[in-house]
Amino acid sequence: MQKQVYKDNMAVAEALAEKLLSLSKDSSFRTIALSGGSTPKVLFDLLAKAYGQKMPWQQLEWYWGDERCVPPEDSESNYGMTRSLLLEKVPVPEGNVHRVRGEDPPEKEAIRYAAELRRRLHAKEGLPCFDLVILGMGDDGHTASIFPHQMELWDSPALCEVATHPESGQKRISLTGKVINNAALVIFLVTGKSKAGPVAEILKKEGKYKSYPASRVNPTDGKLIWMLDEEAASGL
Repeated sequence: MQKQVYKDNMAVAEALAEKLLSLSKDSSFRTIALSGGSTPKVLFDLLAKAYGQKMPWQQLEWYWGDERCVPPEDSESNYGMTRSLLLEKVPVPEGNVHRVRGEDPPEKEAIRYAAELRRRLHAKEGLPCFDLVILGMGDDGHTASIFPHQMELWDSPALCEVATHPESGQKRISLTGKVINNAALVIFLVTGKSKAGPVAEILKKEGKYKSYPASRVNPTDGKLIWMLDEEAASGL
């Protein structure tokens, strides 16, 4: 596990953009699972504005680690956000975008998306293997859409599960732990003072860290990088 600390969320986004550019120089690097949230917004905007001519967009395949069960036109759609900030502004082939259909019945879509992962991704240890999974973390220590009150979903035998937001009751489709931890590389993007407590507990393995889904991210045969801004790292 590596910990990298940067001045602010823009510096974090710049570092990840450069990391993506470096990784993509290897033609075997293809499959990326994206997250939603405020820091990815900064990243996507940066990629669209400064990397349109640099990145091998024809090579990269885009997936999502989780999605809200809303139509793509909804302001809460992770795919919709990525599309408007990035995918519509760079030459990404339509066939390289593999979205979760948030408008469809959640249980059926979780099964369909899992089948797509098995069909399209190369397998490692009998499971789909992403080249990169980008994760965020909530103030409550949740990651993807696995929340503390549904920690059992992390250990699900399925590739994708339907989760429920603890406050809004909104349904979400999420990758499960065995898919996330089967990735070749997992990068956490965590910014903001409100994340400092859980970050410190998880990285120091103190307090109630075991209750945070984000603490369960530990690639079985891959690398893990925490990319933090100074505020998120202030408790370390």
